[in-house]
Amino acid sequence: MATLEELTVVATQEIEDAKPMYKQVNNERLEFTDADYDQAIIDLANSKFDQQENGYKTARQEAYGDLASQLDMQYWDLVNSTTTWKDHIAQVKADNPKPE
Repeated sequence: MATLEELTVVATQEIEDAKPMYKQVNNERLEFTDADYDQAIIDLANSKFDQQENGYKTARQEAYGDLASQLDMQYWDLVNSTTTWKDHIAQVKADNPKPE
């Protein structure tokens, strides 16, 4: 797992590689100021850190499927004496592990 400082180094390089960057102000295209570049680095580093720390949550939520489908799996597991829902949840957790 990378620290925020390490991700800031990565973000700095990515922003440097993307230069020049522009913004739209009152229908005028302007190159980023030094402060804009500094903020872009901070934002990108924080985004990378958040993805590293919490990305598995979003991935799991998408993979679990909606609650209605999960409840349907549970119902049919009870009717058929199967473990489809438990197997599905275990697979989602295995495919999207929580960071150490």
